[in-house]
Amino acid sequence: MKFLRFGPAGAEKPGCLDATGTIRDLSGLIDDFTPETLSCKTLERLKGTDLAALRQVPAGTRIGPCVGAARNFFAVGLNYARHARETNNPEPAEPVLFSKATSCICGPNDPIILPRGSVKTDWEVELGIVIGRVCEHVEEADALSHVAGYCTINDVSERAFQIERGGQWIKGKSAPNFGPIGPWLVTPDEVGDPQDLALTLSVNGEKMQDSSTSDMIFGVATIISYMSRFMRLMPGDIIATGTPEGVGLGFTPPRFLREGDVVELSVAKLGAQRQTVIASGS
Repeated sequence: MKFLRFGPAGAEKPGCLDATGTIRDLSGLIDDFTPETLSCKTLERLKGTDLAALRQVPAGTRIGPCVGAARNFFAVGLNYARHARETNNPEPAEPVLFSKATSCICGPNDPIILPRGSVKTDWEVELGIVIGRVCEHVEEADALSHVAGYCTINDVSERAFQIERGGQWIKGKSAPNFGPIGPWLVTPDEVGDPQDLALTLSVNGEKMQDSSTSDMIFGVATIISYMSRFMRLMPGDIIATGTPEGVGLGFTPPRFLREGDVVELSVAKLGAQRQTVIASGS
């Protein structure tokens, strides 16, 4: 199934997409999709719902991030072979882990806001994982059973803040609206093999990224198992799994986002996003 959250920012309600593409309101069956309610078991129970009996949500209603009130937003860097090469980095021997502040999370079609002083804001289409079971020291063979679902993520990044200001990458990854998530949280049975999904991203209609999760250095199961050795992953935790080649930083000369640009991206089976770039305070 395809689960989602809809409504004004900060007041989203839970919903799902029916077979006709109509959003149905699930708020009578679950309070919201948050760490307190989002689990593999809960989503499995909701699969038996008679969607035709639920209220239709009017077309054009805002879609929010598919996970609400997330506690953790993790990410993996340099996880596509061709992306590592375009940024002149060697392929890492182990997954490169970092975090994004959860305050950056926004809806899939909300604007990208250029932070004050930004000169190098960049795009990154990514496959997102949402954890659905407590996950600690999990073997790779069992890792995918801990996934509640997958989603599309744009890991928006300010490269000057990330690379040129010292310290951790989180500074360049966490500005408001630097984490568009969704539109949908898609259950694993509808996704199939997470290592066989196309990813694309365009800016102002020009295709920048066009790749597949098959180019990942560390696959989804490896990432989950590896992370679970160092931390306890919890239901509702979000993991962005890395971006393929075609980021602005990789061009010669580099190309970065400017006010008025339109970014469109998608991951196969997980839905599309569309963001207009605005200046801070616009």
